[in-house]
Amino acid sequence: MKKKVLVTGGTGYIGSHTCVALQENGYEVFIVDDLSNSSQDVVDKIASITGVKPHFTKLDLSDKSSLLSFFSSHKDIDAVIHFAALKAVGESTTIPLKYYRTNINGLINLLEAMDSIGCEKMVFSSSCTVYGQPDELPVKEDSPIKPAMSPYGNTKRVCEEIIKDYSLVS
Repeated sequence: MKKKVLVTGGTGYIGSHTCVALQENGYEVFIVDDLSNSSQDVVDKIASITGVKPHFTKLDLSDKSSLLSFFSSHKDIDAVIHFAALKAVGESTTIPLKYYRTNINGLINLLEAMDSIGCEKMVFSSSCTVYGQPDELPVKEDSPIKPAMSPYGNTKRVCEEIIKDYSLVS
């Protein structure tokens, strides 16, 4: 039986390439994406590369009831790779609340939905922006974390903290 992986933001650039790699390695892929930064045509492109069309659901992670319904219908999801987020650093400085609402609430809703079916495995796509202005390059995972230089970077830092705190109790 194939392992089932949900890829949020799976029609985006990194998400779609991840879906291809997962399918080429024998995983059954489910994509949830609101299509705000991509197109559903990407699902067909993934299928043309791999010979397998991933499952696709248009869904906004901010819509908690729809997300819970999705997980209720897919109780056998083994893991989640979470790419879905607003991602434009410059834009985040002009509409910061939209970034906080989308990125942080989306993650919290996702964690609660995963918890509803007992799914405990997640890969979170963060950003080097969580390190603020680094002392040296390249940035490494053990580099000191400084204040983020944008609301986008701060949402990723806060999401990392939420996941860390949640992992201690789940």
